Amino acid sequence: MALTFWVLAVLATLTCIGMAWALGANSNSPPFAPAIGANAISTMRAAFLIGILAAIGALLQGGSISETVGRDLILNTQISPLAATAGLLTAAAFMAFGVRTGYPVPAAFATTGAMVGVGLSLGGDPALAKYQELATFWLLVPPVSGGLAFGTATILRRDDIPETVGVPLLAAVVSGIIANVELGIVPAPAGATQNSVAGFATMLVDLPAPLVRGAITAAFAVLGFVTFRRRTQASVQRGIRSFLVILGSVVAFSSGGSQVGLATGPLEALFVTELGLPTLALLAIGAAGILTGAWMGAPRLLQATSREYAQLGERRSIAALVPGFIIAQVAIALGIPISFNNIIISGVIGGGLAAGSAGVSRRKIGVTVGFWLVTLASSVGVGYGIYWVFSTVLGMQ
Repeated sequence: MALTFWVLAVLATLTCIGMAWALGANSNSPPFAPAIGANAISTMRAAFLIGILAAIGALLQGGSISETVGRDLILNTQISPLAATAGLLTAAAFMAFGVRTGYPVPAAFATTGAMVGVGLSLGGDPALAKYQELATFWLLVPPVSGGLAFGTATILRRDDIPETVGVPLLAAVVSGIIANVELGIVPAPAGATQNSVAGFATMLVDLPAPLVRGAITAAFAVLGFVTFRRRTQASVQRGIRSFLVILGSVVAFSSGGSQVGLATGPLEALFVTELGLPTLALLAIGAAGILTGAWMGAPRLLQATSREYAQLGERRSIAALVPGFIIAQVAIALGIPISFNNIIISGVIGGGLAAGSAGVSRRKIGVTVGFWLVTLASSVGVGYGIYWVFSTVLGMQ
């Protein structure tokens, strides 16, 4: 391979690490913001946990989103190292702006727009069917997340449902979903790269797969219910706060699996096709960047999202995180890049409205939504322009 190729490959990899750092500092922060707002955990401890959990999630669940970003956004062309660098520089610039200003810029919008822009500039064709799929999912996230959060918060506030029942029921739902979360370390059937605990059980037992999967799911749900039933009976306050931290942890794990692909996806062709390396090697690079970004840059945005959007109590915080976990895992299963800012903020708003809108900053919400739309539109143009400058003006290939 020519020296120019290796130079561009190294540059693209460094840009990937920079983008992963920005993701760790920005998009992986919201999962613990409600817990901090409820004073269930300190900002610095949350930042430490976010880094560890998101990095593990990136390694175990990051492959599907990475493939979508790297291969499915543009047709009839392959993303070159130079195009990957241009796209990542564009997305990272948007993310860095969000970290510096305290406004949560959506990583999924910035990266998707940037990669579409560089792909078009590269001469590829738009993947219109994929864009429609992404747009539909993204548009559904705010009402679904907000609606689920509103309903959950309303139930938790009802006097006729004791917290020693309501919180364990939610723990049962989350535990049942965990049984079906697909992970890279769980043995999978031929042709698959990952599997869930419930799915693995169907491979071991000679019974109908739906029956086995249902039994494992029910067992996990019962375990979650019993555990938090005992905790809330011993102390309602401590039980609620421990559940809130657990929720933040599983959502942070999910965010790593979803967000790392935004950094590693543009390098899929380079690492897997050109260099013949396993996807896990690429995910490990992204996980390292997310880890350092969370430890170094997350506290600022954690403060912004936890204090400025709403003054949350423990119950409203739980209501914001439960739909976040559900939506994140659905997106990972479908290979759809998502914005955790979008999910968590929608949940925060829905939970806040359940107790009245006084705790929700309408101006902040309006500015945030505006940032989302501007990011998606402008990143396409910026990505297109940066690659055009690199390839045409500077003569790089």
